[in-house]
Amino acid sequence: MIWYILIIGILLPQSLAHPGFFTSIGQMTDLIHTEKDLVTSLKDYIKAEEDKLEQIKKWAEKLDRLTSTATKDPEGFVGHPVNAFKLMKRLNTEWSELENLVLKDMSDGFISNLTIQRQYFPNDEDQVGAAKALLRLQDTYNLDTDTISKGNLPGVKHKSFLTAEDCFELGKVAYTEADYYHTELWMEQALRQLDEGEISTIDKVSVLDYLSYAVYQQGDLDKALVLTKKLLELDPEHQRANGNLKYFEYIMAKEKDVNKSASDDQSDQKTTPKKKGVAVDYLPERQKYEMLCRGEGIKMTPRRQKKLFCRYHDGNRNPKFILAPAKQEDEWDKPRIIRFHDIISDAEIEIVKDLAKPRLSRATVHDPETGKLTTAQYRVSKSAWLSGYENPVVSRINMRIQDLTGLDVSTAEELQKDEPDAFKELGTGNRIATWLFYMSDVSAGGATVFPEVGASVWPKKGTAVFWYNLFASGEGDYSTRHAACPVLVGNKWVSNKWLHERGQEFRRPCTLSELE
Repeated sequence: MIWYILIIGILLPQSLAHPGFFTSIGQMTDLIHTEKDLVTSLKDYIKAEEDKLEQIKKWAEKLDRLTSTATKDPEGFVGHPVNAFKLMKRLNTEWSELENLVLKDMSDGFISNLTIQRQYFPNDEDQVGAAKALLRLQDTYNLDTDTISKGNLPGVKHKSFLTAEDCFELGKVAYTEADYYHTELWMEQALRQLDEGEISTIDKVSVLDYLSYAVYQQGDLDKALVLTKKLLELDPEHQRANGNLKYFEYIMAKEKDVNKSASDDQSDQKTTPKKKGVAVDYLPERQKYEMLCRGEGIKMTPRRQKKLFCRYHDGNRNPKFILAPAKQEDEWDKPRIIRFHDIISDAEIEIVKDLAKPRLSRATVHDPETGKLTTAQYRVSKSAWLSGYENPVVSRINMRIQDLTGLDVSTAEELQKDEPDAFKELGTGNRIATWLFYMSDVSAGGATVFPEVGASVWPKKGTAVFWYNLFASGEGDYSTRHAACPVLVGNKWVSNKWLHERGQEFRRPCTLSELE
């Protein structure tokens, strides 16, 4: 079985909508078509309203000319029997018809279409998830708010800008999560764009309200006081700002008294604001991980790189590859990571994607506290399981992996288990090796990184990388611990084949040395 994952940089609805739009570009593309359909419906509604107004306008112009003539000589006008009849007819019948036309609701078709489509819309959780994904990308790729706001991202085909209101919403999402670091960054960006004259539905007072509190929460009392005073210049009656001003002044006065009675060292300690930084959930290995995602901190020396080669590989004289050997390239030496080029065709990729798309569901991680599989904010991808018997292409891919690795794929994972002891229940031992297909190119980001050894492997459509997770002794090779970097621009399709210990006894015999 092969695990197909769609990874993006970029929520989980509880309605009829597909769960987790923000975790899947493949499903977000469906929303693009939905929105296009709604725009077409909206234009039809506008056209209907314009036709209706045009009819009313013509009727008004006709009656304007008629009444202008009639009011000049009312008696003479109605003295004509035809005019008298038509006056009775207009007031009794035609004005009622005009009333019905004015009252006619032309929006029925549009509203009906909107109501049907709304059940497939993303919800608040999707919007928040997309915002959090953008904040993760900001940290991972060390991007400033101005760069993101102006859409100056590498590899973009469709440049897009963030308005001051968009920046404000990103700041509010961070604020709700008590992430005052990102709140400050995005509220400052919103304020900067407003200061530059951008017309927006939000005002500076609202931005400064959030910004001053976020700055205070990070320990910069002086800046918080300055921002609060700036807010009160714009809105002197702002209740919360007036309360905050008194509180900030009280705290500063209290600190000043403490400083007078303390030594210089103690004074410095008291007045030093809390160090600003990223969110509190910043993991110890995250800095190394993010550097590798950016292509920094890679530990491959020139001497070691000289020992990496490209070659043709026939799968140990496998008949299928003798005349058409696979292209093999060394990506890393320790642990040994090998890339196979042109190993899966575009046609095979499309078949696999078509099979996987209807089954994509949010990827999960193991919760150490509950022992169960659960979703996580840092893993915004979707996955699906495909078995070899479902389609000849999947079966053919499985056999190709077996022929090239020399490992038995019959004991590879057949389904995704929810239990923490899933491997034990399978009865196939631990994962001995990983085969990873890259089924799309990625414009920016999306590397597979190995923080233990400082390695980064970049996606390239039609290639696959392979490595052993266990030493031949059966002991785990912790240097193969890896993680996927978020996609900055584009989308990423990968497929994993996890091969297990059972069935490999004679294909990869054990050694006596623990680390071989």
